[in-house]
Amino acid sequence: MLAWSANHVVILAQHHTADFEMSRMESLLVKESPLLLPLNKDKTVYDGFITVQERDFRIRILLPPDHQLKLAKLQCCWQLKQLLCGYGHIVKQRLHHSPDLVSFVLELKTVLEVALKCRPECRSIPPPQYYSQLIIEMEDLGWDKLVSIDTEFRTLRLRAEDSSGRQHVVTVKLKPKHPVEAPWCSADLPVPLALTWTPQSSLGHVHTQFLLLLESLAEFWAVLDEIDEKTWVLEPEKPSRADTMRRIAIVVTPLRNKLNANMHLWNPDCSILQNLRDVLEIEFPSPATHEKSSFSAECGICYAYRLESAIPDQVCNDPRCGQPFHQACLYEWLRGLPSSRQSFNIVFGECPYCSKPITVKMSTQKP
Repeated sequence: MLAWSANHVVILAQHHTADFEMSRMESLLVKESPLLLPLNKDKTVYDGFITVQERDFRIRILLPPDHQLKLAKLQCCWQLKQLLCGYGHIVKQRLHHSPDLVSFVLELKTVLEVALKCRPECRSIPPPQYYSQLIIEMEDLGWDKLVSIDTEFRTLRLRAEDSSGRQHVVTVKLKPKHPVEAPWCSADLPVPLALTWTPQSSLGHVHTQFLLLLESLAEFWAVLDEIDEKTWVLEPEKPSRADTMRRIAIVVTPLRNKLNANMHLWNPDCSILQNLRDVLEIEFPSPATHEKSSFSAECGICYAYRLESAIPDQVCNDPRCGQPFHQACLYEWLRGLPSSRQSFNIVFGECPYCSKPITVKMSTQKP
């Protein structure tokens, strides 16, 4: 008859828990890094490969008898050692803070992914068929469509011309498994460039879908082109095809009454610019009639035109004054006057130049 004490039961339970944790860690390690295997019964030496971005790196991990990671040693292949150059302190930190080997391997993979992104020369090289496929697709598309290609033959810039003669460029970044994997595409557009892709797709499909999207935006760009050509555009300074707004110069300030009185004159068959002329009964300043400097009025408080990205867009309502201010400047000025008052997010005060009543909404950016 065997007699078991409470101490024996506790010790057995501890051994059972430790064995369970070790078994669980081994199964997780096999799942995350199946090529990294223990070489001895005590499982203090692991040797093999860890895989990052489809590249295998040889590594050996030497653990102390108590399996404490902070005392572990790493032995790496020369490629891995070169890649981790400059990341040694991070790897040591991960060794000290990771609760187990699986956690450390996951942390090490994260570090390697960052290192590979920072060192393009260490990235995996596509197979030979990648380059032959790329040449075939460019020959089908036409080499005249190619604006540029990087030294790794991964990033291409393709030109396209819409029906109005506007020139556009789409940037295509190919994946190593092209055409199985969809490329990343971007262009100077006011809408997302969402392209459909299958393993049978090619650069020609990208170019065709890009042209269709350009044609759908042709009318929109025609409106903006007319505004850019026939008015002084204050914002943005250099409009791109992705910009959807224009801040233009207008020399007449009392326009609200005309707008309310003449809205019935709006004709959908006319352009936006022509409708604005008819409704507001004005001629817009343009490069043909005015210098742009006439509309780049500086702020009456800070005496600058630009305050970071802001321009003076708060104007005194008195037509005899009309002094412009930055919103942030006017807000800080009025808030510092004892005669000003605030109601919710609006400050009421006097114009710094003519002392006439002026209001400004609470500034959202510091001057």
